[in-house]
Amino acid sequence: MASVEKVPMLAEGYEKLTTQLAALKAERPLIVDAIEEARAHGDLSENAEYHAAKERQGQVEATIGDLEDKLARAQVIDPTTLSGDRIVFGATVTLEDENEKPVRYQIVGHAEADAKAGRISYNSPLGRALISRKLDDEIEVTVPSGDKYYLVTKIEFI
Repeated sequence: MASVEKVPMLAEGYEKLTTQLAALKAERPLIVDAIEEARAHGDLSENAEYHAAKERQGQVEATIGDLEDKLARAQVIDPTTLSGDRIVFGATVTLEDENEKPVRYQIVGHAEADAKAGRISYNSPLGRALISRKLDDEIEVTVPSGDKYYLVTKIEFI
């Protein structure tokens, strides 16, 4: 039997996915009503409303399936229960870039990532480079804009 790969995420990421799923499930009856209304207009071959509603229904069902899969495989991690001297999922890391400018990131799941908010995915180039590193480690990361160099100056589990 195939093993199911767990999807690590923080509690707030899990809640966000749960909220999205509930909203999409609430939209289902509205889509069915729109399809029925469009069907009542007659000829389906040239009925743009019908085709748009059917397309939206397909999108919603695919997204619901994806969200249900992620939630079923979710491994919710609370960073405050973690400790240690190595960077792991959920850690908040302060780095110094080449210009000695401090930057701070939290390692999160793909669904929670928002680089502008300081949350990077563990699968991103920087996230992968940071996992298992320790304080004062130097890190080189190749990103689309070129090579970046960082020094780990702080590891927190908050």
